[in-house]
Amino acid sequence: MQYPIRLRFKLWTLGQRISATDASGRSLMFVKQKMFKLREKVEVYGDESQTSLLFHIEADRVIDFSASYSFTDADGESWGAVRRSGMRSLWSAHYEILQGNQVAMVIREESPFKKFVESLLGGIPIFGLIAVYLLNPTYVIARPDGQTVLKLKKLPAILEGKFELEKLGEITEDDELRALLSVMMVGLLERKRG
Repeated sequence: MQYPIRLRFKLWTLGQRISATDASGRSLMFVKQKMFKLREKVEVYGDESQTSLLFHIEADRVIDFSASYSFTDADGESWGAVRRSGMRSLWSAHYEILQGNQVAMVIREESPFKKFVESLLGGIPIFGLIAVYLLNPTYVIARPDGQTVLKLKKLPAILEGKFELEKLGEITEDDELRALLSVMMVGLLERKRG
């Protein structure tokens, strides 16, 4: 993959839609989340035409407080999962990327203070729009030993969510793919927070 990877979240559509493109503009993935599902189930395609199904992401339970979202490819082979760290996610976003039953990487919000300020100002009409535009969260993807390998930054935007994923350290292709799937799922879960 050519970095940075750009993610675009369509906010004003029926169902959630995310597209991921690399630095050259090549489409990497397109996510379409169906509406009104009790249990999260997401389909990941190669592009917006939705002709090539790449992955399924499915929650292990209805209530997602500490849910795990497993990745399976189109052939049904497991690619790991991303799991919300229940109580740790109350103050700031914290997720674990799993390979089998082992934690391969963690995703954490870099500055929980931004979330706090944004939630305070978010309910005030004009200030809420300004807060959403200016207070952009950043997420760090690191190995369990603390070595940062990727960083996801929200870019200023009003009518859609724009993010940029940067590579900061060495990471295998399988882990890159697992991290990208995780980031897309975390984006769907955290979409209400800016």
